[in-house]
Amino acid sequence: MNRRRFLQVSAAAAACSLQGFAEKKHKAAAPSLTDVTGERSLRAHAEARGLLVGCAVVPEHLDGETDYAATVAAQSNILVPENAMKWQALRPAADRFDFRAADEILMFAEGHGQKLRGHNLCWHEALPSWFESTVNADNARRFLTEHIQTVAGRYAGKLHSWDVVNEAIDIHSGRADGLRKSPWLEFLGPGYLEIAFQAAKQADPNALLTYNDYGIETDAPDQTEKRAQVLMLVRRLVARRVPIDAVGVQSHLAAGDKPGAGLRDFVRELGRMGLQVFVTEMDVNEQKLEGSVAERDAGVAELYKDYLTMMLAEPNVTAVLTWGITDRYTWLNSDQKHLRPDGKPQRPLPFDSDYQPAPAYFAMRDALDSRAGKEGAPVKSSPDADPYAPFTPKGAAPKLMRQ
Repeated sequence: MNRRRFLQVSAAAAACSLQGFAEKKHKAAAPSLTDVTGERSLRAHAEARGLLVGCAVVPEHLDGETDYAATVAAQSNILVPENAMKWQALRPAADRFDFRAADEILMFAEGHGQKLRGHNLCWHEALPSWFESTVNADNARRFLTEHIQTVAGRYAGKLHSWDVVNEAIDIHSGRADGLRKSPWLEFLGPGYLEIAFQAAKQADPNALLTYNDYGIETDAPDQTEKRAQVLMLVRRLVARRVPIDAVGVQSHLAAGDKPGAGLRDFVRELGRMGLQVFVTEMDVNEQKLEGSVAERDAGVAELYKDYLTMMLAEPNVTAVLTWGITDRYTWLNSDQKHLRPDGKPQRPLPFDSDYQPAPAYFAMRDALDSRAGKEGAPVKSSPDADPYAPFTPKGAAPKLMRQ
């Protein structure tokens, strides 16, 4: 499907599906979708408060499922590909790239006035099958820099941000610097992170360059230790003048987790360094919750509200993305270790498998509305609000950032 036809189809599908949503009756005691469109959408509430809100997406669903496309279009002002920009998806062979799936997501985002994050340029997972037999200590630097120059260069000036390095810290690897034992570390040493960020900066000077990681959200001992190692890594990068603009906190949470002071202090310290923070992959694993669907949903919603309210109280937190938008396609229902013991599907996202808004949706919207303004009061909706204003941490010199 060519670009023009893709945009025509997705726009028409979104319009038709939203009209159907407004007319559709929902189950008793559940909110109607008429409550979550237009000015009541997550997108509208976020934009009125100078925030970005969105989700991870799959191109096949954007192109082939009208309800999916309509929901993503209505609720998001920023998207991120789940898999379409990872090495495995982009490089079927060492000497060949395939950008078709990534291009489809970009076309959808551009057609609906949305920004797009790139995910990711350097990771120890999702490597193509040819990688192990082809990449070695002699050529790893060339493969890494050429990959970043080719991929980030293709989308230069079109993306909001790139997850340049993903999940480089592993406290169980036994290294003093906390770095994960990975092919990149084995071949290039700790300097691979700097190589990746410098190559990304050269390829796309305008994108916000991000370090992204998970398991740093609570004050559990292992997460506290990992969060400290991530902070030390970022400090090393900043001290070496490596071009890093933001840190992504993935936020794959589990029901019962409690937002802690440690994460708040971490976010504030990043702000003092002039760095933005993105919530990049949020969902709530409710595997261990018992009770009715309504009781489980309430537990998920409570964590959404508490966690995001705490994060959005910090001015350098500028974007919130969930890992998917509908329970129908959540990874938590396809991963054996995350299946519920009662066999029921997990409900970790703002919309259920029928595209009806879950309590998590309204909790998320309430958290967006809690965003404090300059005087510490919640920001009122305004059509003139600029969701892309640069962030300048208190006491720091202005830093030009394209949010």
